[in-house]
Amino acid sequence: MNVLSLVHGEDTRTELFAPLVAEAGHQLEEWSFGWGTPPPRPLDTYDAVFVFGGSMHPDQDDRFPWLRDETAWLRTLLRGPAPTLGICLGSELLARAADAWVGHLPKPEIGWGAVELTEAGATDPVLSALPPRFEGLLWHHYAHELPDGAVALAHSAASLQAFRLGRTCWGVQFHPEVTEPQLERWIADESDPPPDPERLLVETRERIGGWNELGRRLCRSFLAAAERLRAS
Repeated sequence: MNVLSLVHGEDTRTELFAPLVAEAGHQLEEWSFGWGTPPPRPLDTYDAVFVFGGSMHPDQDDRFPWLRDETAWLRTLLRGPAPTLGICLGSELLARAADAWVGHLPKPEIGWGAVELTEAGATDPVLSALPPRFEGLLWHHYAHELPDGAVALAHSAASLQAFRLGRTCWGVQFHPEVTEPQLERWIADESDPPPDPERLLVETRERIGGWNELGRRLCRSFLAAAERLRAS
């Protein structure tokens, strides 16, 4: 498969998932609507799509005008055949493309937090790769409602954490792709500081190995589901 990784910044790229795409025998290409350059190939020729996070928010069209173009293209993905997985901002943009409410959380979710699968999540072709309850890495200021026709797959105490829309579209708010060096850079970023940086660093060093294993399981599960969908 030819896999597109839609990215939104130098420090929010494919990370943990990139070697797994190659391991599965697929071709990965990264691109961003914000780069102002043509995509490596026509967007409608990709077999699967990742939509990753970013420091911007999904309603900041005034600061990032290209968000309108990306949202319009994601709307075509909701109707098209390419299996898609959105992460954090990617999930919020997919929800926006599906005309669901997207907006500020009263309190951001930043750090390691409990996530629980719903009954539908426990049997979902992708999310079922994860345990029924896990401590995941959360880093988001926005939340979104469940799009019309979508199925809730996971939640935290504060917000919806995963959904599936139709047979081919998934969104998750947690970060299964994050690596330890990447997260250390996020923690050190003074423009978006976590509530307790030192504690988060300690917790990250304790948890990142197990979390990365769950991230690999989720990525492989999505790629396997995409292969089945493209073959059907």
